[in-house]
Amino acid sequence: MRSVPRTLFQLAACSVAAVATLAPATAAAQGGYPSRPIQLVLPFPPGGATDLVGRIVARKLGEGLGQSVVVENRPGAGTIVAASYVAKSAPDGYTLMATSGTTFTVNPAVYAKLPYDPQKNFEPVGLIGSTGLILLANRDVPVNNLREFVAAARAAPGKYSYASFGAGTTAHFAGEQLLNLTGTRLLHVPYKGSAPAMTDLMGGQVPFSIDTVAAAIPQLKSGKIKAIAVTTAKRSALLPNVPTVAESGYPGMDTSTWIALVAPRGVPAEVRTKLEQALAAAIADPATRKQLAESGIEPSYAPGSQVAAMIDKEIPQMRAIAQRAHIKLD
Repeated sequence: MRSVPRTLFQLAACSVAAVATLAPATAAAQGGYPSRPIQLVLPFPPGGATDLVGRIVARKLGEGLGQSVVVENRPGAGTIVAASYVAKSAPDGYTLMATSGTTFTVNPAVYAKLPYDPQKNFEPVGLIGSTGLILLANRDVPVNNLREFVAAARAAPGKYSYASFGAGTTAHFAGEQLLNLTGTRLLHVPYKGSAPAMTDLMGGQVPFSIDTVAAAIPQLKSGKIKAIAVTTAKRSALLPNVPTVAESGYPGMDTSTWIALVAPRGVPAEVRTKLEQALAAAIADPATRKQLAESGIEPSYAPGSQVAAMIDKEIPQMRAIAQRAHIKLD
């Protein structure tokens, strides 16, 4: 048997290595993505609104892509833990994140340094939906609308306080924006999450709070708290009888919490297109829309380009609010 020259072995080895290197890109180009399960990272603990929304979308995405989408919760530091992990992951479409605007617009406004760049490290896939924020009152407080809220606050400056689900959160920002708009002063009481803030609002430990519509709906239905006004430009479809801040005499406020699906920057165009199409189909599905609405989220798909534009627009707005209200976190 004749021996094969060493150079041929080397050429063969190089050819195999080249094929192996090109295989993932070729598979994606030929429509082979996804060929294995996809990881969907959620930056909040299990049980919350974003967690529930993420799991609803994960199931439908899996059906559309023909692969299971496995949810992994990575809570901590106001979404920073999860965002850092995803930003450093391979941009191959197998690591995604469903997160709120906090990751991209609030954190840059309140932290001097972040371990990720909200505009450069992520590839927005699309918008899932949003939930408005709402000014709430304890049921025994003699305030039933925004005009009465303003009158009470002005009559006794410094007497009243409002709760939020955390310092530097969207609720905190909405609260400070509302106070600036109405020319009132209330003490901000930050809680570690919506649940304890809601508990103290119902118990009368705080007279007012700013929370998400999603969190407020169950307690409003039970009559344990009162709705004063929503902070969005239009009334919430989930609470059509609650007026907006603008309708109540103070135009110019449009604050909500939105949730988007993103990937690490650099995902191949073919993969991104598949993900956008799968997400659009998921949000258009009537059963999925019903589930999202029941979770307090108004489903509203928009492509990744529109999400990127929202981020670019909101970052300077949030920084302006943070500077005016002296909101800063270490």
